[in-house]
Amino acid sequence: MQSEMDELFATARRWMELDPSNAGLLQAEILAAQKGDEAALAALTARFAGYLTFGTAGLRAPLGPGTTRMNRVVVQRAAAGLADFATKYVTAPTVVIGYDARYGSEDFALDSATVMTAAGCRVLLMPTTTPTPVLAFTLKRLEADVGIMVTASHNPPTDNGYKVYLGARLVQSQDSTGAYAQITAPVDQEIANHIHAWNTADQLPARADAGWELIPETIIDDYVTVVAAFLNELSPTAKGRRTLRMVYTPLHGVGATTFGRLLAATGFQAPTVVAEQLHPDPAFPTVVFPNPEEPGALDLAIATAEAQPDTDLIVAHDPDADRLAILVHDGQQWQRLTGDQLGLILGARLMPYLAANGLAAANSVVSAPQLAQLAQHHRVKHTITPTGFKWICRVPDLGYGYEEALGYAVAPHLVNDKDGLSAAVVVADLAAELKTQGQGLLSYLEELTDTFGPALSDQVSVVVPSPSVGTRLVDDLRANPPSTLAGYGPVSTVDYQHDNVPLSQRYGPLNMVEFATTGQVSTRLMVRPSGTEPKVKCYVSVFADPGTPLSTVTDVMQELVAEATTLVEVT
Repeated sequence: MQSEMDELFATARRWMELDPSNAGLLQAEILAAQKGDEAALAALTARFAGYLTFGTAGLRAPLGPGTTRMNRVVVQRAAAGLADFATKYVTAPTVVIGYDARYGSEDFALDSATVMTAAGCRVLLMPTTTPTPVLAFTLKRLEADVGIMVTASHNPPTDNGYKVYLGARLVQSQDSTGAYAQITAPVDQEIANHIHAWNTADQLPARADAGWELIPETIIDDYVTVVAAFLNELSPTAKGRRTLRMVYTPLHGVGATTFGRLLAATGFQAPTVVAEQLHPDPAFPTVVFPNPEEPGALDLAIATAEAQPDTDLIVAHDPDADRLAILVHDGQQWQRLTGDQLGLILGARLMPYLAANGLAAANSVVSAPQLAQLAQHHRVKHTITPTGFKWICRVPDLGYGYEEALGYAVAPHLVNDKDGLSAAVVVADLAAELKTQGQGLLSYLEELTDTFGPALSDQVSVVVPSPSVGTRLVDDLRANPPSTLAGYGPVSTVDYQHDNVPLSQRYGPLNMVEFATTGQVSTRLMVRPSGTEPKVKCYVSVFADPGTPLSTVTDVMQELVAEATTLVEVT
């Protein structure tokens, strides 16, 4: 045991030489651990327990020293490995780099630029903080080979992350699909191997003092112009846009400037902005978690709307503006549309466009089945994918894709990723048109429900001490499945780790298990460990035949949500 501790302390001291900015923290933890402080020893152990790997959305971890944390050493090594991968297939590959306003984001972007320039890449750096969809657009617009976005999206303030996209030339070299989308297996493992070579090297990669270029700020104008043109193609009459009154919050993120310009370009009046959350702030001081799905995150937006009695719609983005939340008033209170509800609404709006252009629709496996029904009704091809937009954006001829976690791609020919900005103007355009007819999004949703049957979905997240605990909990549930769901049975089980499941045959094994019942009222519970956070995610859904009262579905849903919280417990 003592020898293991001595090796840990030696590892931490070697890191101090590579990362002097964090030397004081490591030295304090070493001294405390040597005096028997178990918390300090546990913190040191966690910092060097392996290496960061690509999860559902790239690299993502708390900030701090160590091989499992986000810091300048880890980022420089990641950039070097990525450069080695890119230059293996393309001579002088072009790399575009964007960053949000989180702690360390600009430094990590500059570190990536210096390392990749030294490695022989042509590096183009966004001129200022940027929404993730604008970076993804820029990658495709400039036909670059690699895209890097420094962001932790909606994670806590203590986190940061690193999303990686590949352009057409590198995707073609891998004989795969998904140009200008985020990386997937097996390419992610090949890149990880290059990064690991630097992780185990004695020295840091070389850095260039200059040589990268700044992308002109007009790239945002380009994004706004093409999205506005797409919206006008989708909805040429543009009914009622000037009359729609919105409240908007970027949740202390970087979406406000671009979204404001997009609204102006598409003919909407400026929204009432939640003043306390307007400016980028990495501390996210008004919310516990900067995620529009989290309870309380939209309280200030609701308060702002209540102070403006004529508000029609509340629009919220997560901090990097790739996710979208919409709130509507039901006559008594403001309610957030679920990811599946908004996914169905956007799908219905886009279906005529998809059918006319021979385009496909897609959603993740944990999302509701109604989009598939809608696509069948319109004779539009539909595909189910694993969780994560990196899979959705690989569907051939994709015209619309969504996942229940508030991610929507309404124009993947422009941004081959989820895009909360373009999705917001599409749903706002629909709301404006409905307003001219004396209707709203809820009545539109009710019409869809009358056709396809009522459905409700929710997500229950169980926080766990570590990813390994989350994996164990899922394994325990896999071995001990429930006999009923909300009183309904029998329960069927689908284990996505097995290759006899169609989705696993196509994409490979997934660490997810599904329990379901069928009948006039059908229930479904899907459980998996999170790919980006120390959580177990439970996806709860209730669907019913057309004509079934919504109150019945609501009651079953409440019971099933309560069950989900007890089925996955940390013991």
